[in-house]
Amino acid sequence: MRQVAFRFMSAATLVLAALVAGTGAPAHAASGPCGTSTTHPSTYQHVIWIWFENHSYRQVIGPPGSPPALKAPYTNSIATQCGLATGYRNVSHPSLPNYIAATSGGTQGITNDCAPSVCPRNVNSLYAQVTAKGLTWKAYQEGMTSNCKKTSSGRYVAHHNPAVYYTPLAAQCATQDVPMGTTTSGNLRTDIDNDTLPAYAFLMPDLCNSTHDCSITTGDDWLASWLPLLLASPAYQAGGTAIFVTWDEGAGGSGGEDCTTNSTDQSCHVPMLVISPSTVPGTRKGAAYTHYSLLKTTEQLLGLTQLGAASSAFSMRAGFGL
Repeated sequence: MRQVAFRFMSAATLVLAALVAGTGAPAHAASGPCGTSTTHPSTYQHVIWIWFENHSYRQVIGPPGSPPALKAPYTNSIATQCGLATGYRNVSHPSLPNYIAATSGGTQGITNDCAPSVCPRNVNSLYAQVTAKGLTWKAYQEGMTSNCKKTSSGRYVAHHNPAVYYTPLAAQCATQDVPMGTTTSGNLRTDIDNDTLPAYAFLMPDLCNSTHDCSITTGDDWLASWLPLLLASPAYQAGGTAIFVTWDEGAGGSGGEDCTTNSTDQSCHVPMLVISPSTVPGTRKGAAYTHYSLLKTTEQLLGLTQLGAASSAFSMRAGFGL
């Protein structure tokens, strides 16, 4: 698994200055998943979100040889080969407000990791938007033992699964919020192999692989096992897929904090990797993107209108060649 990661490390030196400063001209890798196309579709066929947990930008991203790069070589190699938002911010603390904000355009009054039975929300969401457009969505939850599970158990926690909080989604959630499975079998691997990935996919590792309870290296290994499968899929190879990899929040911070305008608190600063065939390798953008930017960009790529705070957020589309 680590051989996959180190295969790309020689290209990392090309963007040392950009990684440190967060700015600079893109560095063009000779090969990789990004920069294989000079054009992009007006509307994308697939948008995939991959989430990790509770680590700040400086804990994960760094120049070659630095502690972050040694802990997460594969993540840093993909940042080198594709796009990296160097000023990206989460919305708040703790986890759940970020997941709700990213999928509905607001925290909806949620300030803690309340259970779905305690704080269900009857509001519009990206999931419902996708359905109304005649498109499909699916959430793949690692460690979840049954569809749309609203109670935490084992290494699955419900507050990392925003779909289970939206009451208008009840019927859809029962069939489209599913256990992830493994890299060799299960829902996600089947959809990759059969070219049946939905228009919008939400991928959530379990408490260990998300780096919540386990190390950054554990999460890096997880990404190195799954992302190559997605990149080799018929969906990505067809040119109409964009993949976003981010963390829900940085380490530390206080509940209810507004991170969207806080450029100094490291608990508000998280990595965001942007991966698409038309993203120029080595692209670095330091704009004040947030989880609302992720929502807005996804809505634009899928031809949807913007929900809530997404309407006034910075879009990542032009900056990353989407």
